Amino acid sequence: MTIEYTGKGDPARSLALLWRTSERVSRKGKPDLSVTRIVWAAIEVADSEGLQALSMRRVAEKLGVGTMSLYTYVPGKPELLDVMLDTVYGETERPGDPPGGWRERLAQIARENWRLYLRHPWLLQVATSRPVLGPHLSAKYDYELRALDGIGLTDVEMDAVLTLVTGFVHGTARGAVEAAQAESQTGLTDEQWWAAHAPFLARIADPSRFPVAARVGQATGEAHGSAYSPEHAFEFGLERVLDGIEALITQRTGEA
Repeated sequence: MTIEYTGKGDPARSLALLWRTSERVSRKGKPDLSVTRIVWAAIEVADSEGLQALSMRRVAEKLGVGTMSLYTYVPGKPELLDVMLDTVYGETERPGDPPGGWRERLAQIARENWRLYLRHPWLLQVATSRPVLGPHLSAKYDYELRALDGIGLTDVEMDAVLTLVTGFVHGTARGAVEAAQAESQTGLTDEQWWAAHAPFLARIADPSRFPVAARVGQATGEAHGSAYSPEHAFEFGLERVLDGIEALITQRTGEA
């Protein structure tokens, strides 16, 4: 899988695009282009065709314009990718006063990030160790940190806890996307795949040799109708992550 990296473009140009400090106006006789229109066309390409299909030429085709006309608004693909990320970060729901305590707020944040990855699977192919310093990411980070503010953690711990939660979501979302794409990539549903392999598994899977694996595998298959349920993995794992955070808060404050 191809991995793209944020922050590869010109910093000044990327930041100008992210914060729209130098938006250009369409030239006379040209289609009504704008940075926003170009970015959403690029997001649609990535959503439907994958990040490997994204190029300035493909975005231009999507918009029905010449490739060179895009460069009036966007310097290149690296800067475009930065703005694409910041744009979709603006999609997460951020209730002004989310119900419940920190645990409920973190669960809401985790589920919003989970849904974001499922809407835009290409996000899983972008390495963001050098964050996109745009307005939507800044607002998202501030909102998510507020779920942890004032509950007894240090500032560094707040950042680390949020990183733990979003990292967990990233990992489980990758499994969910891969499971969803398996049918289109192989041409087989999970049921068809298992049916094709069942005769061979019956010959080589010896319960007396692998008793625990046989027992657990059977129980899991019966519970999920498959060897793996992305939704169960996410919900079960999220509760365990929150349990661990609760233990830390209790250690710090003496109360959950």
